[in-house]
Amino acid sequence: MEALPISPFGYSSGSSIKGRNRVNPLADKKMKSLLHLLALTSIRHDPELKLYYERKKEEGKHSLLALNNVKCKLVSRIFAVIKQETPYVKTHQFAK
Repeated sequence: MEALPISPFGYSSGSSIKGRNRVNPLADKKMKSLLHLLALTSIRHDPELKLYYERKKEEGKHSLLALNNVKCKLVSRIFAVIKQETPYVKTHQFAK
């Protein structure tokens, strides 16, 4: 399986390094947009991810960078559930 690029790729062509970051043309744009919506919804409804997002913002991170961190955390959760073949368990509620 090919890796899912979550962050945009830098644009540089020889001497030109002033271009904006863009999504790679080979990336699955539909999947990236769904992952973005998943991250936004997760921040609203998952207390653990909401605290994580707010902590990153308080550290001075840009909001899109903090959102990208949430996306990475979600992808990690998804792959862990698939690999373990078990339902997701909210372990943060047990850690006190």
